[in-house]
Amino acid sequence: MGEKKETFIGYEYRDITVSKDFSTLIIDGYENFGWELVSTSVPSQAINSTTVKFKRNRAIRNKAELTRLQRHFDAVIEEIQNLEKQKLSLGYIVAFTIGVLGTAFMAGSVFAINANMTLLMIILAIPGFAGWVIPYFAFNHFRLKKTKSLNPLIEKKYDEIYEITKQGNSLL
Repeated sequence: MGEKKETFIGYEYRDITVSKDFSTLIIDGYENFGWELVSTSVPSQAINSTTVKFKRNRAIRNKAELTRLQRHFDAVIEEIQNLEKQKLSLGYIVAFTIGVLGTAFMAGSVFAINANMTLLMIILAIPGFAGWVIPYFAFNHFRLKKTKSLNPLIEKKYDEIYEITKQGNSLL
């Protein structure tokens, strides 16, 4: 009787926790570096994140070059995530500052009314209310302005990812 010869395959494993917005990009990208998707799960401590589990044959061809490209891919993904955060950061800072100033004026208005200074209360309440309304519009203004300036750079980064994954796929 002939014996069945089994081939041993040793795997290496990698778990990546990433924002849900980038999970599909990570899965698609890593497959071009020889990784196979094992599973995805939502970590209990991070609501907007996904943990993606991969495995790859340890004896894969061109492993060193694939690993180098994978690191470059990871760095570009991190740059894109940072650029996405930058779209919001200036808007948050401006809106928060205006809101705090509005609250300070409103506090002054409350103190003025307690001191029976009705005219001063009205004078301080107007910028106080404005300081509570304007942050919404200021945030949207700065977010749109920053988005407009950063989108071309983000698109270049996505083009860079395309080239990296294309190179990785050609090495498989």
